[in-house]
Amino acid sequence: MSARLEDLAERRELARSAGSPRAVEKHHKKGKMTARERVEYLLDDGSFQELDMLARHRAHGMGLEENRPYTDGVITGFGTIDARRVCVFSQDFTVFGGALGEVFAEKIHKVMDLAESIGVPMIGLNDGAGARIQEGVVSLHSYGGIFFRNAQASGVIPQISVILGPCAGGAVYSPAMTDFIFMVQETSHMFITGPDVVKTVTGEDVTLEELGGAMSHATKSGVAAFVAPDEKACLDDVRYLLSFLPSNNLEEAPVVDTGDDPERLTPELAELMPASPHQPYDMIKVIEGVVDDGEFFEVNHHWAMNLVCGFARVNGRAVGVVGNQPQVLAGVLNIDASEKGARFVRTCDAFNIPLVTFVDVPGFMPGTDQEYGGIIRHGAKLLYAYCESTVPRVQIITRKAYGGAYVVMNSKSIGADLAFAWPSAELAVMGPEGAVEIVYRRDLAEAADPVGRRKELVEEYTEAYANPYAAAERGYVDDVIDPAETRSVLVRSLELLLSKREDLPKRKHGNMPL
Repeated sequence: MSARLEDLAERRELARSAGSPRAVEKHHKKGKMTARERVEYLLDDGSFQELDMLARHRAHGMGLEENRPYTDGVITGFGTIDARRVCVFSQDFTVFGGALGEVFAEKIHKVMDLAESIGVPMIGLNDGAGARIQEGVVSLHSYGGIFFRNAQASGVIPQISVILGPCAGGAVYSPAMTDFIFMVQETSHMFITGPDVVKTVTGEDVTLEELGGAMSHATKSGVAAFVAPDEKACLDDVRYLLSFLPSNNLEEAPVVDTGDDPERLTPELAELMPASPHQPYDMIKVIEGVVDDGEFFEVNHHWAMNLVCGFARVNGRAVGVVGNQPQVLAGVLNIDASEKGARFVRTCDAFNIPLVTFVDVPGFMPGTDQEYGGIIRHGAKLLYAYCESTVPRVQIITRKAYGGAYVVMNSKSIGADLAFAWPSAELAVMGPEGAVEIVYRRDLAEAADPVGRRKELVEEYTEAYANPYAAAERGYVDDVIDPAETRSVLVRSLELLLSKREDLPKRKHGNMPL
């Protein structure tokens, strides 16, 4: 038996050092951890149980049969994060450049199937060169198996993709179908076709970082939900995100005793509101004032910044927060903001996370760029997402709530359970200036002093309509509250809604305006 144990130990050691020392050294020089180091850092100490450690490819041709390292370039298994079970795979760039072959994919298929069957989050650490060319169409077929499983697990278990190196070609579509994508500045890259192909086909000169770097995807495409300065910070963020998420769609997110008084008043919120409705303020400060310990974990911070989305806790329970940001484009809804909000709302709804919506919206962005780009279709995504969501939903109107954008932002008419407004709220079809120009056009044209008359009419309209009381009289908002009461009202509202149960009509699925 001792000889057999020695043989096992040797094989395990070969698997743990599957990449050559030179490849590992080169990897470290780039400031990157190895695949195994990443898993060990991400998971609780000593919790990782590796699977298929001794798997090897069975391909032939192009010299492959003479190079058969254990693990086949991907580490798979399970462990815990904050004592909660997770499944993980980690692509190893030091073995075949992290390129995916048949056995490599089979290992991922197995761990994905395991994650879904036991109802635990699936975390993929991506650092690979795409399909293994030597294995040809087998590699492409194997990718399909991953994509299919991504779709099957969507909305069932949280799926998190961490891009820690190159992720190119067809390989990008698996992360794209997961719930959240993390990237690292300077070392993470995602693209369908690289700079050389772009240059050949379109003549466009673009660097690797400009084309598919972390900040490009964080600011322009919205693909990257989170960006970190280095790998350890990135993996720390993954652990933090998981603290807000349940293990699967049949469970609730963890409850944490934050020690923040649920009855704490927030008088500072009234001071945040400018005297003029045309002046901006920071909606994130409003959110931080209300949630536990001021901790707000923002999603897609760098993209569509006119809408704020993120996770927080209220009285220890996880909530998803959506809010218009008056500091950026006056908080208007445009194509990107609508997509960002819709994606976030649907994610929260899939995983039983209550939604809190702070409203200060002047409308949808006007202009030919938006109309030709499909603002009607994209704006409808956010509307649809709210309409179909069944989790507890609370709306708080802080200032402007104009037109169709007000309706879209989780209004009572589309199913919000409770709606509250500050005294500064303005619920109207449009702003006073625009309304006066339309309704009193003839009056203004005939006035001896059009400027003075316009000012007088704007003041009259503002006093009559730019307030929350007409809506309160009709029950469109459930109460007008002092901003100082916002946290305590929100805590009571969410406690009430804990037992909310709602089922959608029987159907295969709705036809979302994609």
